[in-house]
Amino acid sequence: MKVSATTDSPVVETLKPAHQSRRTTIKSGRILIYVLLVLGAIVFILPFMWMVTTSLKPSQQVFTFPPQFFPSTFQWQNYVDGWTTLPFTHFLINTIIVTVANVFGNLISCALPAYGFARLRARGSNVMFVLMLATMMIPAEVTLVPTFILFSKVGLVNTLWPLILPAWFGYPFSIFLLRQFFMSIPNELDDAARIEGASNLRILISIILPLSKPALATVAIFAFVGNWNNLLSALIYLRSTNQFTLAIGLNLFYGQSVTAYNQLMAVSILTILPIIVTFFFSQKYFIRGVVLSMGER
Repeated sequence: MKVSATTDSPVVETLKPAHQSRRTTIKSGRILIYVLLVLGAIVFILPFMWMVTTSLKPSQQVFTFPPQFFPSTFQWQNYVDGWTTLPFTHFLINTIIVTVANVFGNLISCALPAYGFARLRARGSNVMFVLMLATMMIPAEVTLVPTFILFSKVGLVNTLWPLILPAWFGYPFSIFLLRQFFMSIPNELDDAARIEGASNLRILISIILPLSKPALATVAIFAFVGNWNNLLSALIYLRSTNQFTLAIGLNLFYGQSVTAYNQLMAVSILTILPIIVTFFFSQKYFIRGVVLSMGER
C-alpha cells in the first residue's frame, strides 16, 4: 500500500521552518555582501569624484576649510585653460605614437615566442621557458642604468625610441599569458593545417591568433595602460619639451610659485579618460582572456 506525504504531515511541517530559515540566512548573507561591495565602491570612487569636483572649482575654493565637495560655481573653463597652458596637444601626439607602437610591438614580439613555447617541441624548451619566467623577478630598477647607458651610446636619448624599442623584444608576463591561452587550443587544428601544407607561421596567423582574441585583447590593454601612464622612462630619456608625453606634461604643473590644482585636476581627467573608455569597452575580453589563460595548466 503506497502512502503519499501531504502538506499537512508532521514531517513537512517540521521541514518548512528549517527551509525558510536557510533561505533567510542566504538572503541576509547576500544583502551583507552587496552592502560591503557598495561601500567598497564608494571608497574607491570617492577620490576620483573629488578630483572631478576640484577640476570645476574656482582657484580660491580648492583649499577652503571646511572642504566643500561641490563647487559654488562650475568653472568649465578650467579644462580649456589647463590644456592650453602647456602644449598638451603635442604631448598627446607623442603619447599616442609611443602607445600605439608599444601595443603592436608587444603583440608581435610576445605572440611569436608564446607560440614556440606552446606548440613547438625542442630540447631544453622547458628550461628556456623557466628562465624566461625568472626574468620577471628582476626589478626594472636593476636594468635601468645599463639600459640608459646602451641607449646613450647609440645616441637615442631625448628621442621616443627608448620608450618604443623595449616593447619589440617581448615582456615575460605577456608571453606567459599568451602561451597559456595557446595551449588551450586543440592540437588537432594544427595537425589538420599541416596536412594541408601550412607552415608554423601560417598556422599561427590563420588559426591560433584568430582564436586568441581575448588573450590578445588582454595583452593589448596591459600594454596600452602601462605605456599611456609611463612616467619613469619618459622622465629619464626625454629632455626637450617637443618630445614630452602627457605623463611629463602633468608634472610641469609643479615647481612653479603657484600650482593651479583645479587646472591640474582638469587635465588629469582628460589624460585618464582614454584609459577609462578603453576598459569599459573591452572589459569583457580582458576578464575572459585572463580567466581562460590562467585556467590552463
